Amino acid sequence: MSDTPISDSTPHNVADLGMLCRMLERELNAANQIIRQQQLLEEENLRLTAKVAHLYEGAEEQHQRIKRLEEAGDAMDPMNDTECECDSGYVVVCKHCFDRSTNWRKAKETKP
Repeated sequence: MSDTPISDSTPHNVADLGMLCRMLERELNAANQIIRQQQLLEEENLRLTAKVAHLYEGAEEQHQRIKRLEEAGDAMDPMNDTECECDSGYVVVCKHCFDRSTNWRKAKETKP
């Protein structure tokens, strides 16, 4: 079998060979355009993959920050140990400490 079946099947006159060259050039240009589009898509895919990885990394950092803030808030909660930190010895929990603790718990539960 020949390695040039298209040109072998074309009559050997100049006009037919010229038309064959034009047809082959159009096919080559179309194939090159498809290859270039594929390369652009692969570059965009790599860029987006890197961006997603960066966003996941940032999300994890923010999650850790939220966790640290919650731990700090829990440590500052005046009713964390169920006793009021005020100097008043008359009540177990004063209104001020109760309100601060309630507000902290509400803020902690409200996550967007």
